[in-house]
Amino acid sequence: MQSFFYKNVDTSGLPFNYTDVYGKISFNSQNGSKVNFFGFNFTDKVNDYKALSDFNWTSSGGGVNFVVVPGKTPALMEGVFAYSKYKISMLESEGETTLNNRTSDISGFNGGLGFTYFLGKDEIKYGVEMLGFKTIYNYINSDNRKIEQLQNTTEIAGYVKYKWTKEKFLIEPSFRIQWYASLSNLSPEPRIAIKYNATNNLRFKLAAGLYSQNLISANSDRDVVNLFYGFLSGSEDLPETFDGKTVKHKLQKSDHLIIGAEYDGITNLTINLEGYYKYFPQLTNVNRDKIFEDTPENATIPDYLKKDYIIERGDAEGIDFSLKYEYSRLYLWAVYSYAFVHRTYEKDHMVNYVPHYDRRHNINLVISYQMGENKSWETSMRWNFGSGFPFTLTQGYCEKLDFNQGITSNYTTDNGSLGILYGELNGGRLSYYHRLDCSVKKTFVFSKNSKLEADLSVTNVYDRKNIFYINRITAEKIYQLPFMPSFGLNFIF
Repeated sequence: MQSFFYKNVDTSGLPFNYTDVYGKISFNSQNGSKVNFFGFNFTDKVNDYKALSDFNWTSSGGGVNFVVVPGKTPALMEGVFAYSKYKISMLESEGETTLNNRTSDISGFNGGLGFTYFLGKDEIKYGVEMLGFKTIYNYINSDNRKIEQLQNTTEIAGYVKYKWTKEKFLIEPSFRIQWYASLSNLSPEPRIAIKYNATNNLRFKLAAGLYSQNLISANSDRDVVNLFYGFLSGSEDLPETFDGKTVKHKLQKSDHLIIGAEYDGITNLTINLEGYYKYFPQLTNVNRDKIFEDTPENATIPDYLKKDYIIERGDAEGIDFSLKYEYSRLYLWAVYSYAFVHRTYEKDHMVNYVPHYDRRHNINLVISYQMGENKSWETSMRWNFGSGFPFTLTQGYCEKLDFNQGITSNYTTDNGSLGILYGELNGGRLSYYHRLDCSVKKTFVFSKNSKLEADLSVTNVYDRKNIFYINRITAEKIYQLPFMPSFGLNFIF
């Protein structure tokens, strides 16, 4: 079967393996109270894949959430407790030689208890949350310097939100206060959301707020496509100053402003337009330029050459435009996004660049149609178009001497390995991406509480060769998913 659909696959078969298991049990009462128990285990692998070698992703977890509706009280209580674990590893090798080994583990729990009181058209919601997680991170940068972290983190938060309805206005002021125990930082975060119903068909929206985060996504800007997504918690190993100013805290901070409008004056059609600006006064990133260890004998060396992590600032702005059309058995959804993302960090001068997820244009079109007397058949199509993501170009090659024998190494006779000279950080762009997926679903209803869904789908219908990555050494092009049919069953009871 593999050789029929994938003619370029060798006798060992496809290198991809996916095993996903998810389960949920719900108990519901007549007054609206309910409790859900859930669990999952996802294991994905890419083994011996050309020059990339081995990738492994595993995630598992479980928990419980509940809603309690008291008898005659205009209130409800919600709660959740869950535990999860995620691990990713990437092993690059060439023959018997290991070139790079990256691993990232994150495990932890989260729990929360919230209360909602209904006051006529208004409501007030408040609660507390607590989470704790452990991160283990090991990474070797392009200069063969190891960056590692073992961190335990606890966070406690309290929040309150009031929903106030006044004539044509809907106003939701809220306040959240977050305590980051591992960093000894307290973060007060006011937020507000406003909706104005100008007419029965036209609404204007505004939202603004302050946000903070301790968890960091870490990957390599040297990869053409970022396959390794590591996670680590906020570190104390940061420079003491940034852009000439003293660093007062270790958190990542952001300020958000979103404005928009909704219009549904045309029958069965809803139009939504939103513009946003997000400013990030302080972000944490893995130091891609580290070449020295942060030891007392290197005290005179600048921080950007010896710290594991660096501070950045940035902003993101863009416009999202969406259309939604629903009529009888037909559903149509279309979205266009136009966005910019910028980052700045400090070396011997301030460096401006765009991160790897900066995408200028993105279009999604979804069409579905239900057929049959009981609408038991459903066909759907999704087309996605996107401009190219940035990546760091290869500027040239050189002989790289490792000086493995220290001062006794003889650079005139030693044979080095192949070294890569990189161009401007994320100065290149991948080619444009587009793909069409189609599916047909049939639903068999056995009773009020049980049904079976059979789904036949095709990924990349017209077999578009979307670039995945280009091998920097051999210039071999590797493409993303080809024409790929699949079949699935989903039993709900």
